[in-house]
Amino acid sequence: MLLLLAGLALQRSRRRASTFKALLELSPNGLLILDGRHRIRWHNPSARRLLEQSAQQLRADLPISRWLPALTAMPAPLERIELQLPTSQGLRQQDLTRLPDIDGQTVLLLHPETDLQSSAETMERFKRSQYFAQIGTWDWEIDTDRLYWSEAIYGMFGYQPGAVTPSYSLFCNSVHPDDRERVRAGEIRCIETGENHDEEYRVVWPDGSVHWVRETGNVIKNEQGEAIRMMGVVRDITDEKRSAQELRQLAHKDPLTGLPNRLMLEQQLGAAITRARAQNSRLALVFIDLNKFKFINDQHGHAAGDTVLVEVAQRLRSAVRSSDMVARLGGDEFVVLLEGLSRSTEVGAEAERISAKLLTSLAPAMTLQGRDYRIGASLGVALFPEHAPTMDKLIHAADLAMYAAKRSGNNQYRLGEDLNTHTQALSSVKH
Repeated sequence: MLLLLAGLALQRSRRRASTFKALLELSPNGLLILDGRHRIRWHNPSARRLLEQSAQQLRADLPISRWLPALTAMPAPLERIELQLPTSQGLRQQDLTRLPDIDGQTVLLLHPETDLQSSAETMERFKRSQYFAQIGTWDWEIDTDRLYWSEAIYGMFGYQPGAVTPSYSLFCNSVHPDDRERVRAGEIRCIETGENHDEEYRVVWPDGSVHWVRETGNVIKNEQGEAIRMMGVVRDITDEKRSAQELRQLAHKDPLTGLPNRLMLEQQLGAAITRARAQNSRLALVFIDLNKFKFINDQHGHAAGDTVLVEVAQRLRSAVRSSDMVARLGGDEFVVLLEGLSRSTEVGAEAERISAKLLTSLAPAMTLQGRDYRIGASLGVALFPEHAPTMDKLIHAADLAMYAAKRSGNNQYRLGEDLNTHTQALSSVKH
């Protein structure tokens, strides 16, 4: 299941990357990616058209100055400059902007001529690509409320294109209250230092639903070196966040019962021991192994066995406090972790109280294919700090005690401190 979900997440990521590449291919702006020696490593069709060169010529392993001789130095990120471009019709003005670097590579944006910019068909194709790639462009006039959104951004904030007038105040009000201060601080840092702006944050739609976006950008300065605008892109990452959350849950949860797995149990147990030391309290770790489970699996099949495991998980969960943890280690082995127990109670009495409650919860019969079955259990109980001082030793003590109880018969529990003298049968629980 984990591999399947990871595969689906990778497939979605590749599909998103493919759509994003299509967006760049359709862009009316020329895009050039340069290496450290300013040689062209990638370009889109618009760059070839604007430079009046073939794809083979642009891949000739020559520096960008071969095609733009007036470009003697790279501009600052998001600084727009004017160049004289030699063409078949003579010199022509070409506007160029350097975008933020990607993995150490320089990205140049060649602005198209006015007639191409006004091409309704080309711009419509570009807008559609932005929409399907879930990426859009924005432009904010610093110290004013004026904000430009491309059409794709409206949907990321829960609006239909044209339904609202974008403004900086509308943007701020849309950002989740818990993220608003951090996003604003990032913008101020970008304005003051000129460093790239890169933030992931939540957006609250008008219907109250919460979505995730990633925003990147930088500042544009005037001739006096003052930051006057911020420009950048925003991308919907809600699906990516959801996939990551599902993967995290699968890494920590048992897929059948939904209970925490061994990894999550050990993380919680380590933290619980630290709290118990600080609070001078006790905690109990109970290992549980079901009896007669193999018989049910063999007689009725794995589907019936899964039904039993799900029912056991629910019964154990209902038998303890909401602050306690019930985990499944695999097969028919479960673990219960109880925190905040008083150290004034005698150890044996505490263990019997816990064991009685858990075994009683499992005592009622389960109906499978028209027949009633009683699922017994063997319990190993280890208490901190009495039975072990560390997590590994506490787990080992509870595990050994469980196997000792299992050898003693059905519905038995045994303490972890002395495996030879603490076997007891609970008379209140019917076999």
